[in-house]
Order: sequence, then structure tokens, then C-alpha cells
Amino acid sequence: MPYFVPGHMATILITGASGLIGRALAAFLSQQGHVIHRLGRCGDGPADPLTFHWDIIQGTIDERCLHGVTHVVHLAGAGIADARWKAARVQELIDSRAASSRLLLHAVRRTGTPVRTIVSAAGINYYGARTTDHLFAETDEAGKDTIARISVAWEQAVDEWGATARVVKLRTPVVLACTGGALGKLAYPVRWGLGAVLGHGRQWMPWVHIDDLVSAYAAALFNEDWVGAYNVNTGNDVSNARFMRTIARVLHRPFLLPNVPGFALRIALGEMSTILLEGFRADNRRLLSTGFRFRHPELEPALRNLLRYTISH
Repeated sequence: MPYFVPGHMATILITGASGLIGRALAAFLSQQGHVIHRLGRCGDGPADPLTFHWDIIQGTIDERCLHGVTHVVHLAGAGIADARWKAARVQELIDSRAASSRLLLHAVRRTGTPVRTIVSAAGINYYGARTTDHLFAETDEAGKDTIARISVAWEQAVDEWGATARVVKLRTPVVLACTGGALGKLAYPVRWGLGAVLGHGRQWMPWVHIDDLVSAYAAALFNEDWVGAYNVNTGNDVSNARFMRTIARVLHRPFLLPNVPGFALRIALGEMSTILLEGFRADNRRLLSTGFRFRHPELEPALRNLLRYTISH
């Protein structure tokens, strides 16, 4: 479980609460006694009195979701890797993040809801999809490619909350969790002895354990000195080759297949392949300067923690 982060009992609105991070965060905050309002598309999440709906395309929102709310966590966003990045899909990726943030902000202002803090997900690929040994810090400029443009539009929309609330943006790397997310997709072929390095394998993979990420969100919500953007990777970034071989070692599976050629992934996935074939290291010293500490800073123990049921069965 994540660390307990002291704080007053609050009413917290979470957008995208049915996703990987949202489910874990809502469960943790609820256990700490906070009241959680969930906001999503119609059909998302459980049917209960504290689940509300919006339609980003139509620009509608159930403003009852804001009753008593003092903190917002913005996790809503279409899946980056769910479809090829054609022009319409890229716009959907932007709107589901940026337009949704603005829709909620307008509702907050219209209703006069006294929101004190918004903590928003953000992408570590703000710096662009590229393979380099440069250590990217929050002060580095944004990249220019598609994934960076999505990330920039996302953060710019969240920054518009600045006149209303304290703004925190958590630039999130690969999130490791026992169910859902990237780990299951990467580990599945390894379990069957079909694991392979992607491309040349030298691309870096910043990562974070789901429990540590939840702890970072909780800390950001209740610590007033957290402001602006933070890289929330562990700092122990590894190459794709090392990542895949570590999964195989943890699962006690052979790892003998040749690398998956980069050109094959480019043909299959188009520009979206860049998030698999490129990668950099990220500097997390700004996060650590807050006093935050990771419970799972090393890759192999983190994977053993998450894959232990697979190993034992």
C-alpha cells in the first residue's frame, strides 16, 4: 500500500477515476476517510450517488459533482496507445485531456466552487520521444513531436487553473501495476517464452510503481509547497533491453528471441511506435526535494512485488 499522507478529511473530485491510476488513488483516499466524487463518461465507473458524468464533445457536465469539493485530481484522457495516431485521433487525445480540463474549470468558476488544489496527470513525454542520455529536468524545453504536442496542450490547459487553485502536474512515466497498464502487456509474451527486446533496446524506460505514484498524488494534494511540474519516475531508469530481461528473470522464463525490428513496429503502429522505440532519462530531484521517498526505487524488487502471484502460481 502507499504511504499514509496526513491531511484533513476532504471531498475530492477525480476525473478518469475508472482508469488504472484513478482506481488505485480513489481506493487509497477513501481508506483514509476522504469523500471521493468520480467524474467520467456515461457508463464509466460504478453506479452510485457519488459518480457523475460529463460529455466533453457536447460540453456538458453534471455540476452536482462539485458539491463540497475542495480538491480536484484530473486523470481523464483517451488511451495514448489505444489506436494509431491519425489526425482525428491526435485531436481526440488532446481534447480528452485539455478540453476536459477547461470544461471542468468553467464549471468551477460558474458555480463558485472553492477548489484549492488541482493535481493533474501529465506525460513524461512532454520532452518528446527521443533516445538520448540527456537527463531531462522540469526546466527543459518541451519537445516538438506529436506526443510532446499532446503533453504541452494538456499542461497548458491545466495551467489555466492557476488563478483559481494551486496547480500540480505529475509528469508520469511507465506505470507498473499488477493489473492493467503497460506491465501486463509487456509481461504477457515473456510468460510464454516469447519475450523480446523492442528495436535496438537502448531506449530508456523511466518507470514508477503504482503505489509510489498514488503516494505522490496524495502528497501533492495535501502539501501546499508542491506547485508546478514534477517528474515522478524513480530515477533508476533502465533500457528497454534491461527491462525486458528483468521481467524474464523475475518470471523464470527464457529470453532467447531476437529483437523485434524497429521497422516492423513502425509499419504496424505508425508514429505511435515512437513511444516504444524511443526513450530518455528523467531527473526526479525536484520531486525528492519535497521530502518524497520511493518505497519501490529498484526495478527488480518492484517487479517481484507486482508479479509475485504469477511467480507462485
